[in-house]
Amino acid sequence: MDSQSEVAAPEVSAAVPPRPAPVAKAAAPPPARQTAVVVESTPDPPVNKMRRRIVWTSIAAFLTTCFFMFLRFFLPRAIFEPSTVFKIGFPSDYALGVDTKWQQQYRIWVDKTADRVFVIYRRCTHLGCTPDWKASENKFKCPCHGSGYDSEGINFEGPAPRPMDRAHVEMDAEGQIVVDTNRLFKWPKGEKNEFNDVDRGAYIPL
Repeated sequence: MDSQSEVAAPEVSAAVPPRPAPVAKAAAPPPARQTAVVVESTPDPPVNKMRRRIVWTSIAAFLTTCFFMFLRFFLPRAIFEPSTVFKIGFPSDYALGVDTKWQQQYRIWVDKTADRVFVIYRRCTHLGCTPDWKASENKFKCPCHGSGYDSEGINFEGPAPRPMDRAHVEMDAEGQIVVDTNRLFKWPKGEKNEFNDVDRGAYIPL
């Protein structure tokens, strides 16, 4: 009875719905090309160029000045003066009277007389001014205070207290006159006259 009552249940197979077909994806569009952007720089106006040039020139000049000041600091501070010993030629090169050939270069006059050659140092004995030779008046004249000297440098007018000094002279082995303006001969008023001291080089006898 049980076997009868049992009714075979039909097999119910679950229906599986069909899978949908895969949807094809749309192809992505290619990336857009990036166009290069060219930025043109505008040139500086002439005013800016000139200003920049002035600034750099000023800086260069300042640095150059500092460099030379640095060098000058280490250089000796010497005063270059012409030598006080020099040659002026032979006695025969000079005529009688006053020769002004060396008055600018060595500050001297070469004076030649009948018996000697001597050199007058071009400095007024009043205040140290520089006299001039007045050939038309045959005298030396100081332009500062009017002191006057004759053709041999002897004072005769004005405030000059004594004659102009004379430089040491001697002959070298060649017969040329060698002058030394660092060694001067003087004739102070009321004192010994050094102008005739031939042994010490006050003049060269002829």
